[in-house]
Amino acid sequence: MELTHSFFLIFTGAAILASIAMFTRQPLLVVYILLGAIIGPYGLGWIQDVELMEQAAEIGIIFLLFLLGLDMQPSALFHVLKKATAVTAFSSIAFCGAGFGMAWFWGFPALEALVIGAAMMFSSTIIGIKLLPTTVLHHKHTGELMIGLLLLQDFLAIFVLLVLLSAETGSISYLTLGKAFIALPIVCGIAYLLTKFVILKLIARFDRIQEFIFLLTIGWCLGIAELAHAFGLSLEIGAFIAGITLATSPIAQFIALSLKPLRDFFLILFFFAVGAGFNLNLLPQIIIPALVLAALVLILKPVVFRFLVHKQSETDELAWDIGFRLGQISEFSLLIAFLAYDIGLLTEMGSMLIQATAIITFLVSSYIVIFNYPNPLAVSDRLRRD
Repeated sequence: MELTHSFFLIFTGAAILASIAMFTRQPLLVVYILLGAIIGPYGLGWIQDVELMEQAAEIGIIFLLFLLGLDMQPSALFHVLKKATAVTAFSSIAFCGAGFGMAWFWGFPALEALVIGAAMMFSSTIIGIKLLPTTVLHHKHTGELMIGLLLLQDFLAIFVLLVLLSAETGSISYLTLGKAFIALPIVCGIAYLLTKFVILKLIARFDRIQEFIFLLTIGWCLGIAELAHAFGLSLEIGAFIAGITLATSPIAQFIALSLKPLRDFFLILFFFAVGAGFNLNLLPQIIIPALVLAALVLILKPVVFRFLVHKQSETDELAWDIGFRLGQISEFSLLIAFLAYDIGLLTEMGSMLIQATAIITFLVSSYIVIFNYPNPLAVSDRLRRD
């Protein structure tokens, strides 16, 4: 019954705070993080076991990437990736350098500062896509370009995580890294063949039985995610591959709509876990550097993305739009913080600095988008787009 009690506290508490947020015109993402900090182990302590919530929350990220794949035609994806590659490469260098310099300035050792800099390279897939209107995600160039940038960042994040895992043994395992690069086309090929000769045939034959389609879709998503993980890739990349192989199916949009409530359920757990995992006892020691680093991210990311996207012959308006939507660090940054701390490359202070910066940039960038750009969570009728 402990799990039931935890779910009661999370979802009933979220419903109460969300009701207050609606009246006070606040974004709901703030509610979930705040609730985690209040009732988590470092707050009131009503929920002590956050690890279970974190594991459940990862399913939300998997479903998010699966739905992204469903929304992307393969031809459109390859086209936009060409344009996004240069932007991702130059922006990652700029953000890593800025994060390293700031951490070095605050007295962190060079290796620790490098890990902190690496965590600054990525933008949040969850926030970027959740605050993007569905019509833009499906039909507009803005959505395609954002997805391309986020996917390339995800690949880069996986590479960084693989390097960190290799460093745990004292040296970089080139075999592990090589296996990951070779695995990508293999997983894509297996997913394509299974989709063509098995999944699409099953969908065509039993498409009127919604319960079966729902079950088949979840099994397909999690199955390819586990296949990718077995080959050394991430579960999220596997889920995206599973989604994009189904994107040409006539019922792809029906599948996407049926899975959205399930995705949102687990994403609430994700943001709750972010707030609950933050050690409030260390806040006085890292709040100043965290605020400075967060301010650097919030200012630098929109400016750099605006400059680089505009250089790709995009309009100034679109460039600023993408820049502010990607103006935070990522859930992958949190994974880097947790992993680097576990293997001894980060002190607890360094790990908490990344976590605090993530939470601050999650909150502030969400406010910026919700109050200034079209999004599904806007409190203004003028900006609300579903």
